[in-house]
Amino acid sequence: MSVSGNQKRQMKSAARLYAVQALFQMEHSNQSIDAVRAEFEDHRFGAVYEGVEMAEGDVDTFRDLLEGAIADQSQIDQMTDRALVAKWPIDRIDPTLRALFRAAGAELVSGGTPPKVVIVEFVDVAKAFFPEGKEPKFVNAVLDHMAREACPEAFS
Repeated sequence: MSVSGNQKRQMKSAARLYAVQALFQMEHSNQSIDAVRAEFEDHRFGAVYEGVEMAEGDVDTFRDLLEGAIADQSQIDQMTDRALVAKWPIDRIDPTLRALFRAAGAELVSGGTPPKVVIVEFVDVAKAFFPEGKEPKFVNAVLDHMAREACPEAFS
């Protein structure tokens, strides 16, 4: 089956959303990366829940974000802390946002995607989780700060 450019973009977007969910789940259930990765790839990607088909995610993007967020968590959390207001260290923010910053940070640190694309994509993920809230604007500001630190050459 050949995948169009638009389908590939949608699958990468879905993978970003799934990566945030998986990182959240790992933090709250103490499951290993292997267990969570297998659950998402086997049971979430393209699954049908209550008559609604879940998006098919790009497996490589999903794995890269999950593994990168785990491998570089200390560096990513420090970058996030520097981007947050001093009174709000990463361990005090909403766990969904913490997972989002870790997934986005992994993509920023890997350098494979233009920072502005990463920011737009993860602001969209924030809108999916917080459709009525101020969180997407907050995510935009924090990710902009993180991107400038991780990829300064992209902003010069």
